[in-house]
Amino acid sequence: MTASVFRKLALAVAAALAAKAALAQPGPGAYPARPVRVLVGSPAGSGSDVMARAVAQKLTERLGQSVVVDNRAGAAGAISLQLAAQATPDGYTLATLSAQNVTAMLLGTVKTNIPKELAPVTLMITQPYLMVATPSLPADSVKELIALAKAKPLAYASSGVGSVVHLGMELFKSMAGVEISHIPYKGSGLSMIDVMSGRVQLAITNTLTATPLVRGGKLKALAITSPRRVRAMPEVPTIAESGVPGYELRSWYGMLVPKGTPANLVRFLNRELGAVMGAPEVRDRLAADGAEAAAANTPDQFRDLIQAEIVRWERIIRSLGLRER
Repeated sequence: MTASVFRKLALAVAAALAAKAALAQPGPGAYPARPVRVLVGSPAGSGSDVMARAVAQKLTERLGQSVVVDNRAGAAGAISLQLAAQATPDGYTLATLSAQNVTAMLLGTVKTNIPKELAPVTLMITQPYLMVATPSLPADSVKELIALAKAKPLAYASSGVGSVVHLGMELFKSMAGVEISHIPYKGSGLSMIDVMSGRVQLAITNTLTATPLVRGGKLKALAITSPRRVRAMPEVPTIAESGVPGYELRSWYGMLVPKGTPANLVRFLNRELGAVMGAPEVRDRLAADGAEAAAANTPDQFRDLIQAEIVRWERIIRSLGLRER
């Protein structure tokens, strides 16, 4: 073996070892030394759950410790957020946060004061919603749905009172001039079961939950809530182009830790989660279901987003005449 070949081989081995070590790079003070828990405020199969499990798998690989998803469904995320707020701020308890947790806080369903009791780590996903219907519904478009709703009683399912999909449907009803009864559930996974069976006629739900069900013929996609059609379902029109101009509804998911978690741990988790969301396989998986991995962002930027969402939804809640805190 020549010296140049040996040198190239040595460099390749060193690079491989460095890459392997980077995947299990310990955090501050050799963190984590034990499994990390991620609290999710919705049942298995929900958008938050799908996201959390994909992230937990990749984070386990990077940290060299198990990252375990702990579903604590109920009350639009109130249970999981309360548990997170009460947890020891040592980096071993994380919690997912979604736009619907913020709206539920404004309506009083979530009692935890999110900005005061929890600390932002990073925004991870943004996504539109799908308006879906039971396959037997005699309406294949938003225009046909509006006409049907004016002719006969209909009901829609939501993942809970105060959720974004609850408020989003109320906003749709207001803008379309129709009346559709509301039936709340404890999570999007449970609500989809009744929409699929026909017990409830329709819903607005996140794309991570709905896309596989639509592709499997278990739900009918009527429209997407974003201003433009999405790459994952280019054949599905927007609500805005289907007879309700100006309508838009978007969601997002991020990660929190208990207030008081050391800043160096928050920075470490922000960096690791950013690396996970930047992985091509994660981005491709999300894009296939109509969601987008967020660009790298800081805890302060995520805090600003949460505050902006609070202001935005307070305005919408007032305009709809719904109960505030």
